[in-house]
Amino acid sequence: MSTAEYHKLVRDKIPEMIREQGVCQIFADHLAVFRILEQEEYLKELDRKLHEEIREYQEDKSLEELADVLEVMLAICKARGYSEQELRDVYEKKHAKRGGFEERIYLISKE
Repeated sequence: MSTAEYHKLVRDKIPEMIREQGVCQIFADHLAVFRILEQEEYLKELDRKLHEEIREYQEDKSLEELADVLEVMLAICKARGYSEQELRDVYEKKHAKRGGFEERIYLISKE
């Protein structure tokens, strides 16, 4: 039987879930192999994960996929040393200054 190769960042509870299942369907009769990433690798993999989650949201358009995008964004925020509140504060400041996208304004051209 062949080994499924993933090489991707997974959620924190995935190793525990695999252990609890014993022989996991995803990994067939093989053991799952994990490692803890160094900080720079982690940041790189978070960026890859963000692209993956955005792609999945674009395909599915579900609230669940959108929540996955938010989960990765919050992880990136924390990994880069920012709090969720700092992110919210910057968001609110930019929103107050420049507005959001609620009015659906589409710029055609500007001279």
